[in-house]
Amino acid sequence: SSYLKGFSLEKTLEGHGMPTVLVVNGEHVEELYEACRATVVVDGPSAVVCKRSMAPGITGVEGTSQGHDAVAPQSAIPYLESRGHMQAAAYLKLETVKTSDPRQYVGIGAKDAMRKVVGQTVVDVLSTMTPQERKESVMVIDSDLGGSTNFNKIQAAYPEIYVQSGVMERGNFAAAAGFGMHPDKQGVFSTFAAFLEMCCSEITMARLNRSNVFSHFSHSGVDDMADNTCHFGINNMFADNGLEDGYETKLYFPCDPLQAAKVVTRTFPLKGAGFENKGLRFVFTTRSKTPILLKEDGSELYGDGYEFVPGKDEVLREGTDGYIVSFGDAVYRCLDAVESLKKEGINVGLINKPTLNVTDPEMMEKIASSSGVCLVVEPLSKKTGLGSKFGSWLMATQHAQSGGALPKFGHIATYHEGSGGLWEQAYHQGYDSESVQAKIKTMLG
Repeated sequence: SSYLKGFSLEKTLEGHGMPTVLVVNGEHVEELYEACRATVVVDGPSAVVCKRSMAPGITGVEGTSQGHDAVAPQSAIPYLESRGHMQAAAYLKLETVKTSDPRQYVGIGAKDAMRKVVGQTVVDVLSTMTPQERKESVMVIDSDLGGSTNFNKIQAAYPEIYVQSGVMERGNFAAAAGFGMHPDKQGVFSTFAAFLEMCCSEITMARLNRSNVFSHFSHSGVDDMADNTCHFGINNMFADNGLEDGYETKLYFPCDPLQAAKVVTRTFPLKGAGFENKGLRFVFTTRSKTPILLKEDGSELYGDGYEFVPGKDEVLREGTDGYIVSFGDAVYRCLDAVESLKKEGINVGLINKPTLNVTDPEMMEKIASSSGVCLVVEPLSKKTGLGSKFGSWLMATQHAQSGGALPKFGHIATYHEGSGGLWEQAYHQGYDSESVQAKIKTMLG
């Protein structure tokens, strides 16, 4: 393996006093049997180390990280045919039609993948540094998912700062945090949001060590999630697991490709024009493509002239009947819902909250003092997402503390296991435009 050069499991076991360590090819059943038998009959502790390539026997996939995913037809069909599975191979040759969301959304432009924008924008920022600055201050550690998080763009542009480290997110995040312990350095890490939960302990230790880490967790939420529930990235708020006075931690979830670029441009550099980005920064993106959002006059919301400000919420549409608060891919669905409701005489506003884990006091007072409703719509878990704490934030506002009435509160989020599909996942969880409209009507009575 090209990973962890110099590491030997068998030598490590021997160094810990394991008297019998047998190394075998895990694909050779007879050899494996003999080794297992030997460990049973020998006195004292013993171990069998099985070594094998990933996806053995599949030409074009064996020994590569492509074995983590579904095998592509061009590799799968010859493999199946060589073993006589002709019907299975014929099935893979059938033409398939990929369906798409039939709804025609209001207030949107062309679609693009935010996860790809994040990777390219990091490259763009790195290009402004000298080779020496990059080498001394940045280390990117990949978990074999650079093709999906688009961090392979960093590998192609600046391989000298890129470490391909395999499927071991906890160790990789810890390594990135170790590099970032120096105040003028930062580790850079990426993987899928579903795997964030396994990094919680390492995130805590990174915070205690005052490390600087920029993380990109793609495949957040549920939209377009072909792998279904096991790959839902819905517990992203777990990353903010420190104390209130702990080292800086910010969670960002942009809502369209243009905003994603602005978020990275502002939050990735350790130092910029009039700002610093110390601590842990998490940027979340979806697997799916999301549309560019438009203003009421048809111009781009996050185009020229927009500057992202960490911690600030953004009013996308004003309303007199209350507000929908949202982020990520839920925003364009809510925008469509708001515009559709206005045609029916229901004037609900829309607020984008790209910084998930801190309050914007000015915006909280605006929402708290509004009449009507406050509905949080999100792709994260109903148990652990933004809505699980937003009601408490409302009650802590000056408006509420001084005895002011609060708007009626509601919450739409991911709440049950997936049923398969791609774009269908948002509908299945009930944060599609029609469901949001129905919830608003119910809340307003």
